[in-house]
Amino acid sequence: MPEEVKLIEGLDLSDNDYFHHARNIWLFSFYFAGVRVSDVLRMKWSDLQNERLYYAMGKNLKAGSLKVPDKALRIIEQYRADKKKNNLIFPELKVLDDLNDTYNVQRKISYAVKRLNKALLQIAKLANITKPLTMHISRHTFGNISGEKIPVQMLQKLYRHSNITTTIGYQANFTNKTADDALEAVIGS
Repeated sequence: MPEEVKLIEGLDLSDNDYFHHARNIWLFSFYFAGVRVSDVLRMKWSDLQNERLYYAMGKNLKAGSLKVPDKALRIIEQYRADKKKNNLIFPELKVLDDLNDTYNVQRKISYAVKRLNKALLQIAKLANITKPLTMHISRHTFGNISGEKIPVQMLQKLYRHSNITTTIGYQANFTNKTADDALEAVIGS
């Protein structure tokens, strides 16, 4: 999977502004531990302070901050000159006048995710990636790559799960190699 992320990062999408944007949103999510797309689309310039991203996860309102990786900073800079409506970084929700209108915000996010996912499927084809590429896959990609590198307690913090059993269940899909290696260490090949 790290190879596939590199393919996505390196793809020349200069001839398609929307594909370039969709990739930016996917990578931004990935660079911040697979932050949910609904949270990415709600990100504001004021969430960025002292080289950190501060935000509360929409699903459980868990707040926290993460250092802004250089790769994410390069993405953000591409949006700095855009219109600053509602202080939002990304354009999807800038069409709304009231971000407190939950119904319309959710509707716009749903529409945006469908459109982003459609573009991501095309991006995967351009990158010769045979697996489906969707916004939610950025979270799974991070989990897959990090599962063997980061302790489960740190993953819980990055994912902002309230309960560690949620993190363990989430990571169970990615930990077969660890179990396989443990079994082989005991019985040999």
